[in-house]
Amino acid sequence: MTDYVAYLNGKFIPDSECKIHFWDRGIRVGDGVFEAERTFNGKIFRLREHLERLYRSLTFLRIDPGLSLHQMEELTLEVLEKNQSLREAGGDFVLTQFVTRGPGVKITEAGPPSIGIRVRSYEYHSYAHYYKTGTHVVFPRTRSYPPQCVDPKVKHFSRMNFALAELEASDIDPDAYPVLLDLEGNITEHVGSNFFIVTNGTIRTPTDRDILAGISRRTVLELAAQLGIPAIEEDLQPYDAYTADEAFLTTTGYCILPVGRIDNRPIGSRAPGEITNRLLAAWSELVGLDIVDQALRYAAAKNMPA
Repeated sequence: MTDYVAYLNGKFIPDSECKIHFWDRGIRVGDGVFEAERTFNGKIFRLREHLERLYRSLTFLRIDPGLSLHQMEELTLEVLEKNQSLREAGGDFVLTQFVTRGPGVKITEAGPPSIGIRVRSYEYHSYAHYYKTGTHVVFPRTRSYPPQCVDPKVKHFSRMNFALAELEASDIDPDAYPVLLDLEGNITEHVGSNFFIVTNGTIRTPTDRDILAGISRRTVLELAAQLGIPAIEEDLQPYDAYTADEAFLTTTGYCILPVGRIDNRPIGSRAPGEITNRLLAAWSELVGLDIVDQALRYAAAKNMPA
């Protein structure tokens, strides 16, 4: 297999040679942040917005990467360019930036930071068929971190609660997507995506108090405004989800993923629903690519379920 080119601590190297020291605080205590973007037709979607969030996270954690946001942007585009020849026909990439505080036991003496940018081909087969049927969401017992402990606006490495939630969900359905509640029983988020429901023609999504407000979440709210679909941010409980007309998840990779069941309860009369389909069509128009067709064709070409 041809190796991708990655960036690590000032050098462009084969991805297989990317190594972080055991004493790096990103590995030992999750003391680091990351971002992820995808391409459409080989062009990165909303890179600047992702990097602005990355640098807000770095500022909050008091980590100085030694690179300006502009330099990080230029390095990301260079990594993409060095790998464009490996992009498969009809496929796209996912890119990830990460910054840790670096090696050290005492936080005030750790460093220098570890900085990496990696790329891989985007895989569609794990979810493409859900565009036709909707996926299964499960509300696990494990809760989201309260903002008094770890502010969810920071896209950090400390995600053990999400790992435990995935284990709980897999006990019910190996393919289920866990969406966590907060300590008060309000719906928050999935490990890599935001949660939406539709009730009587109105799009509803949790406030950003206990979630990472995703770039894709923002894109959906923008598209809804353009389409004249009312959308509100409010506290939502499982009752609201169980009785919704539609539900969907949003994230960088699959953009909008219909939800067909929640805790094994069918949602609405069909999945995807009318508003979910309108948003999918609007997103496809935005990026100049039919995102559903791309996923289904790629999965079929790989002889995967679709």
